[in-house]
Amino acid sequence: MIKGIKFASIPTTDQDRALRFWTEQVGFLVKTDQPFQDGQRWIELRVKGSDAGVVLFTPDAHKGMIGGFSNISFYSDNVEKTYEELKTKGVEFVAPPQKMEWGTSVMFKDADGTTFHLGSR
Repeated sequence: MIKGIKFASIPTTDQDRALRFWTEQVGFLVKTDQPFQDGQRWIELRVKGSDAGVVLFTPDAHKGMIGGFSNISFYSDNVEKTYEELKTKGVEFVAPPQKMEWGTSVMFKDADGTTFHLGSR
């Protein structure tokens, strides 16, 4: 039986820059950072206080995904507060948070310009 999602992959052009973005600006924790293949490293990050993770690794077939829309959706207990905290750390947002009948939502960009969703749970 499937128990959950171990990690989702975030393609990037520069692993060092992506690592700084996701750890220093967003606040994720490094679980693994080791050599892997094709000159890349296997960089696995964890969301603080969660089992959820992301991997900063780009297979050749995923290079076209860099800078586009990601299908990864993050959540926060307080989207407006998280928006303010990340904004002060230099994270770029597409627009301010929007309140909808189903919850609050905002879109942000990583160091490569890939867009991610952040919403209320």
